[in-house]
Amino acid sequence: MRIGRLVTALGAALLAAVTLMAPADATPGRTLVVAPDGHGTACAWHRPCALESASRLLARERGDVTVLLRGGTYRLTKTLEVPRTDAKIAFRAAPGETPVLTGARRVTGFTKTDAARDIYTAAVPAGTDTRQLFVDGARAERARTALSPATFTVTATGFSTPDPSFAALTNQTGVEVVQENKWKQMRCPLASISRDGTGSALTVQPECWRNNNTAVVNRQFPFNGNGLPKLDGVSWVENAYELLTRPGQWYLDKRAGRLSYIPLPGQDMAKADVELPLLETLVRASGTPGHLAPVDDDTATYRGAWTTSANRQVGDYQDGVHVTSTEGASVSYSFTGTGLDVLAETNTGQGAFTATVDGRPDGKPHTEAGDVRLAQQVVYSVQDLPKGRHTVTLTSAGDRPFLVDAFVVTPDAVRPVRDLSFDGLTFTGTTWTLPSRDGYVDNQAGVQWAAAAPHAPIRPPAALEIHRGRGISVTGSTFRGLGGVGLALADGTQDARVTRNHFTDTSAGAIASGEVDDYYLTDPARMTLDTTIADNTITTPGQDYHDAVGIWAGHGRRTTIEHNAIAGTPYSGISLGWGWGWASPCELQAKQGLTACRRGTIYSRDNRILGNDIHDVMRTLLDGGPIYTLGGQDGTTESVTAGNWVHTAPHNNNMLYHDEGSSYWNTYGNVVSNETGRWTGMWTPTIHDIRIHGNFTDNTVVKNLGTNVVISDNTVVTGGNWPDAAKSVMAAAGPR
Repeated sequence: MRIGRLVTALGAALLAAVTLMAPADATPGRTLVVAPDGHGTACAWHRPCALESASRLLARERGDVTVLLRGGTYRLTKTLEVPRTDAKIAFRAAPGETPVLTGARRVTGFTKTDAARDIYTAAVPAGTDTRQLFVDGARAERARTALSPATFTVTATGFSTPDPSFAALTNQTGVEVVQENKWKQMRCPLASISRDGTGSALTVQPECWRNNNTAVVNRQFPFNGNGLPKLDGVSWVENAYELLTRPGQWYLDKRAGRLSYIPLPGQDMAKADVELPLLETLVRASGTPGHLAPVDDDTATYRGAWTTSANRQVGDYQDGVHVTSTEGASVSYSFTGTGLDVLAETNTGQGAFTATVDGRPDGKPHTEAGDVRLAQQVVYSVQDLPKGRHTVTLTSAGDRPFLVDAFVVTPDAVRPVRDLSFDGLTFTGTTWTLPSRDGYVDNQAGVQWAAAAPHAPIRPPAALEIHRGRGISVTGSTFRGLGGVGLALADGTQDARVTRNHFTDTSAGAIASGEVDDYYLTDPARMTLDTTIADNTITTPGQDYHDAVGIWAGHGRRTTIEHNAIAGTPYSGISLGWGWGWASPCELQAKQGLTACRRGTIYSRDNRILGNDIHDVMRTLLDGGPIYTLGGQDGTTESVTAGNWVHTAPHNNNMLYHDEGSSYWNTYGNVVSNETGRWTGMWTPTIHDIRIHGNFTDNTVVKNLGTNVVISDNTVVTGGNWPDAAKSVMAAAGPR
């Protein structure tokens, strides 16, 4: 009778869900039901638990587990950490319901505090820190004034302006200067503002000023190219109470705990839904070993005759190596972990060496000899050691040069967080506060530099982060109203599928995959592999950080970006690859005019950009395009750009843009429509071995200064008279 009544009341679909319910102990095939107001540990349909409670229970699971989220708003006060288990875990929306995960708190109690400017103010806890505010679902603008760059003059410590009003701004260390320069957006907080005659002197925070102006960060190939736009003007000044001038603007006095806002026409602050984001990441799942990065060779112990060579000309890590030509000279590196990679140059005439691990010879011959000079190569690797303290010793086996450049420790065994899926969820209400402290030290395409030396590359946090994952699925979900990136697949995540999601109104990019500092890897177990990003809709990313792109992919193999719709980006639509000319032969670097050859290898290959509909991009910054590639593919197999429809990109450099170092691409069957810029272009000889053929375009402008780049058999149309084959590409592009 009870089962019958359930069937009548809830239907057969709900019965199927209910029959999966189980007690709180670990059992195969469990379903844990959660709700925003859930409590206890039953986690059943009639007695749902809290999302955090279900997450704690997951650590015990071994079989398949579904976390079924009932509809409503889940206000997270800390990041939900998904445990790494042997279970397959699925986070799913309950049928017909919309669960919303947010890191924002709702603010109420607004009263009018400045009638002349129509400013309303509410109290928030002192010390509250955020860079975003959303009112009635719409992004509010941080108080700012758009200014003509001509009104500012660069000084030794910042800027001066004849406008005396800036000296009267309060909370001056919270004020930021922002400039958009070529492909970069740069931001710095101020140290102070003072009167300067009849005007104002803006002193920029010294460290940010160095990083963005007087000593612009440039670690060169493979981390950066030679283009170094710097903070030498002001596009606008941001974040002062006195700059609240327009409806839809806001200002937060962190010390006083006062949030001020000017309503949009028709907004009633007694009824408005005011959401103040406080979390940077909503959900994170992390396997081991996490992020890997080289450390310099000066951290080792050297015995025998060694010298150091500081040479910025060849691409050594941190521009220096230790070298010996003495047989028996040794280097020892002690570490805590499960593995070690040793990086060095390979070249003709390089020496041989022997290796011991914890005093035991590995019994193998090793050499740094190679056909050509290559920097930062893995010349020795040991993995899968028991976790603990280990020492690797390499000993020169002759009188030929033996070099040591850097070490990469694998701190834990490779144990990915596996078999996770997210289906039908909404992620919203995040922020990112680092720019308030350190500024925004831009490199390119949403990748920044850490403020402190040695200036490691960093990226904004994401609402959903997967670190070292395998077997990941994100589908049918919504990412909106975010202060950073929507989704990040980081640190060697493999076998990931991101399909049929909607990303909109993000401060930084929508989707990020891969890394920029793992180019040296030779071990596929630690690479980014087999990523599919398909059938997603991406609109208006980069709302705060205009260098962001819709889909960004760093180094990776078999990355497929297909049938996505991307629109409303301030910079490029898709950006794939990294490294600039790092993988290009030295003779091509010389033809580019580079006086030194910084050359190594990149493991990227067999990547695909297929069937995407990309339009209304390149709205703000310069030197990008709807589809942009950078750095080398390894040439083992071609990568492909095909069947895409790219159109309407007002500030593009090239609509199909294979930039510095791009290589081994087959670009065909695309439709390109745009009256400005070039439909395709290769500006320098380090771009090489690319085929561009069988495309359709209404723009005749081409640039080809690449090497072994063949542009052939493309169709130019006029008056919008696209042939049927082009119309078929247009019709098929975008989500299926």
